Amino acid sequence: MKYIKTYSDISIKDVASVGAKNAALGEMKSGLSRAGLKIPDGFATTADAYRYFLEANNLAPRIREALGNIDPRNISELAHAGANIRNFVRHATLPKEVAAEISVAYREFCSQHAANAIVAVRGSPTAVDIPGVAFTGQQESCLNIRGIENLIEACKRVYASLFTDRAIVYREEMGIDHFDVALSLGIQKLVRADQAVSGVMYTLEPETGFRDIVYICASYGLGENIAQGRLNPDEYYVCKSVVTASTRPIIRKLLGDKALKMVCTGEQSAGIATRNIPTIGSERQAFALDDDDIIRLARSAMLIEKYFSAKYNRDLSMDIEWAKDGATGELLIVQARPEGGASSRPQNDENRTFDVTSAPAPIGTGKRVGTGVAVGHARVITDPAALNELKPGDILVTDTTDGNWESALKLASAVITDHGHRNSHTAIAARKLGIPAIIGTRNATQIIRSGQMLSVACVAGDSGQIYNGKQAFTMATDNNAALPQPQTHIMLNLAHPEQAFELSSLPVDGVGLARLEYIIRDTIRVHPRAILEYDKLDADLQERIKPLLQGYANAQEYYIQKLAEGIATIAAAFFPRPVIVRYSDFKSDEYASLIGGDLFEPDEENPLIGWRGAGRYCNDDFNACFALECIALRRVRETMGLTNVAVMLPFARTPKEASKVLDFMATQGLVRGEKGLQVFLMCEIPSNALLADQFLDHFDGFSIGTNDLTQLAMGVDRESKLLEDFDERDPAVLTLMEMAIDACNRRQKYIGICGDAPSRYPEITRWLVQQGIKSISLNPESITQMIRIVAQEEEQSGP
Repeated sequence: MKYIKTYSDISIKDVASVGAKNAALGEMKSGLSRAGLKIPDGFATTADAYRYFLEANNLAPRIREALGNIDPRNISELAHAGANIRNFVRHATLPKEVAAEISVAYREFCSQHAANAIVAVRGSPTAVDIPGVAFTGQQESCLNIRGIENLIEACKRVYASLFTDRAIVYREEMGIDHFDVALSLGIQKLVRADQAVSGVMYTLEPETGFRDIVYICASYGLGENIAQGRLNPDEYYVCKSVVTASTRPIIRKLLGDKALKMVCTGEQSAGIATRNIPTIGSERQAFALDDDDIIRLARSAMLIEKYFSAKYNRDLSMDIEWAKDGATGELLIVQARPEGGASSRPQNDENRTFDVTSAPAPIGTGKRVGTGVAVGHARVITDPAALNELKPGDILVTDTTDGNWESALKLASAVITDHGHRNSHTAIAARKLGIPAIIGTRNATQIIRSGQMLSVACVAGDSGQIYNGKQAFTMATDNNAALPQPQTHIMLNLAHPEQAFELSSLPVDGVGLARLEYIIRDTIRVHPRAILEYDKLDADLQERIKPLLQGYANAQEYYIQKLAEGIATIAAAFFPRPVIVRYSDFKSDEYASLIGGDLFEPDEENPLIGWRGAGRYCNDDFNACFALECIALRRVRETMGLTNVAVMLPFARTPKEASKVLDFMATQGLVRGEKGLQVFLMCEIPSNALLADQFLDHFDGFSIGTNDLTQLAMGVDRESKLLEDFDERDPAVLTLMEMAIDACNRRQKYIGICGDAPSRYPEITRWLVQQGIKSISLNPESITQMIRIVAQEEEQSGP
């Protein structure tokens, strides 16, 4: 046939004829099916069929006339021209030869599957001799199409979508003649995701460009809602480096509201045969995918990435659409293309960091897109017809956006949406335009009014913050290109897992201190005893905790899994570099501030030297809580395969106390030396340095904690405002640190420092190098400065 190609006859060599989408599907159909990848059957119309359609209906002159000299930045002009073109394309007649070939191909397809088989029709643009273009998300899809008459109508509808407002604007901006682009149609067996789930996945983390992640979005029903950003889907992160036959490195799960579900209807009108219905409560409160499906999808994504990287002879990250068939339970790939966002951004050694100084509590938060701060007047727009109200520099606040908002987004200094995810149109457009965006807030259009002065901060981590009024901010720039490489290991102090992917590009040898307290306080939020005794809590407290447990089998599984995910996110970001995780070191007043904590914590006059650290772990009132931490760490190392994680014990007053904790850890399956597990001691009490050899009999080394060591050496409360003249530079503190360093070096054990002192005092850093310390762990903002100081001191000190 002249105007039809079946997927079995298509490869990536046919891009000019059938477009990148269809070419990729044909390539995967032939090249990856034997590896277990499932691609729905189908066929494609060629670019020649589209051109013949235009010629037979004399459409080209009418399209040129409609576009005329419109200004694509004029939203009204653009909308009027686009609507006119789409209307007369949809009402044109498909040439008899093209319609006949589609009919023959569809009948053959039905003979292999079912009478009046249900198909999806999607556009696959072609652009001959126009490198570097990407038409992602510009064309309409028609789903649940049955019968030849409905198929012909759907084909014309997708042809018409070549002239959506967003597609017109894109070609105008890229300097592409509208007739240099043709449209191939992919006619594909519909995956009955309306009875199951569907989504998208990237073979990198789309916000930071971190390459060792498969990022998966999932929601119920057909996939158009995710593609258009109409809802907040579930999100899953899988670490590629440690996916094996025996590991399940799902390092993070985020439960989305999944408010809508697109399903098939029994009636078809003008190529539309779907509708949205609300999801029920049990669907919203459960994850759409189980762990088996998450891992299957991740393996498929990695297989596709490897295959196309080899085909194109360069490292590619892939943007993939998938669907699960509710009738068969199969997971199928419905589209795949090279990712054109995060992976295409130029890589350089410049780090920009923003800081919002002295800001009040935010009035709203959401998923962060981009890096930057914007200040401007809010413009709340929920109807595209009102986009002409947006003025240059305004902060656009809306429910969601699609490609037809593209020209308006160029006026905005920032975007805030109620719904969306990191692969939604808003996120993609914001990255392309270089403006900060906060998406998936759920309520921004309700809490913000037009004209209100706002500050939007996308500065670090997963979340962006919305502040009322004009807030001050600072920007710092570091260039790492010419940094020296000292012999002393430079490590990172890292508190918040959501910063891990971004900070992993810093020139460090690993993480010298990852604190569990921040995961417990900011993510879990509930006291571990309240988790363990959830069924015994009063009804009001249970109701307060219950929303946090959605998606988890029980309260304990929530605590363990969230703790494991926080640890695993850091470990995956730096894998295979070492990550030292310190067990929780909350004081009693800090534990009491957690939900339910006041029921279980004593009232201590000085919690800093009270019931904390190792002293808690084997106590009958806390050992079950400590067991939760051990289970989480074991899950990270063994189930997820992130064996770069070592553990560190804080605030152990005596060797006997430390030994008891190690024995308890062994009962939980964490045995020092087994499966490569290293266990370190936080050297932060004078007894740790004074009895260094006795402590080192039980540990693989020390990491010095300077805050508590100074407090206990000098007899000062480090939180007292009356005693501020004492710090780590005092000779007494230096003597204790020297004792610890000497003991570890003499016994050839690890010796590092993770307290604040090296980050604050260059003279301490120099002194540590002189003493022969092997590792210095620093706060992110001081990394580049201290690397230069360490290298300089090594050069001056000599071998």
